[in-house]
Amino acid sequence: MGSKEMTLASVTEHVRSGMTVGVGGWGSRRKPMAMVRELLRSDVDDLTLVTFGGPEVGLLCAAGKVRRVIYGFVSLDSIPLDPHFRAAREAGRIEATEYDEGMFVAALRAGANRLSFLPTRAGLESDVMTMNPHLRTVASPYDDEVYVAVPAVRPDISLIHLNRSDPLGNGQFLGPDPYFDDLFAMASDKTLLSVEKIVSTAELTATERSTSLLVSRMFVNGVIETPRGAHFTSCDPDYGRDEEFQRHYAASAQDEESWQRFRETFLAGDEASYHEAVREFHGVYA
Repeated sequence: MGSKEMTLASVTEHVRSGMTVGVGGWGSRRKPMAMVRELLRSDVDDLTLVTFGGPEVGLLCAAGKVRRVIYGFVSLDSIPLDPHFRAAREAGRIEATEYDEGMFVAALRAGANRLSFLPTRAGLESDVMTMNPHLRTVASPYDDEVYVAVPAVRPDISLIHLNRSDPLGNGQFLGPDPYFDDLFAMASDKTLLSVEKIVSTAELTATERSTSLLVSRMFVNGVIETPRGAHFTSCDPDYGRDEEFQRHYAASAQDEESWQRFRETFLAGDEASYHEAVREFHGVYA
């Protein structure tokens, strides 16, 4: 099988306006931020995001590229709410489908298994049903139980970031949690994987690491080596969250002048310019 390596700049060749885009990671942890920044530099818009959301949601909302968000939560972890997502939600600029976390995972699992829905107890007798009137219940054919029938999510494309991969697209996480990235890959028509480092298959499958293999090459269409590609979110054990920069990001959203200055400093150039601006921001990476 041939190499699936590709460049970061080619991400926008695979994402078109109007698509449903899955984004892996969890809150402000191991997000595919380099690929998100490529979308920010493009003219793609009218996106539906499927995500356990973090700063990717806020950034894309601030850029006017989002129509709808399907999510279990949107948080920066150490900062409870992303300010740009909150502003977009409060102003009614986006459609929001907010699920219980268990319901969100059920939707991903249904998509990954090519099912139209999966039943779950999560959401029963709660305002999740009120806030999502499209949801239906289903009676068990075996007893008197009734469940929420969570519809599958099937992204057109998913973007995920892991620690390592081989050139074929077998992806490995080395941190504490897989964050359901395998389900995103399996549920999607296409998956792009960015990694901190591309290594040989032999190194990837060394005995002491084989249990951390997460994503099979059969679900990956392209692999991009992007060192610090999850910045400013964490990518343990390679690096932690850049808390100082994240606080700066959140504070910059307080007024238009501050946000414009943030955009011009960090988002106007290419990926190399972004990392150089971050280095200048606080000398070295936190």
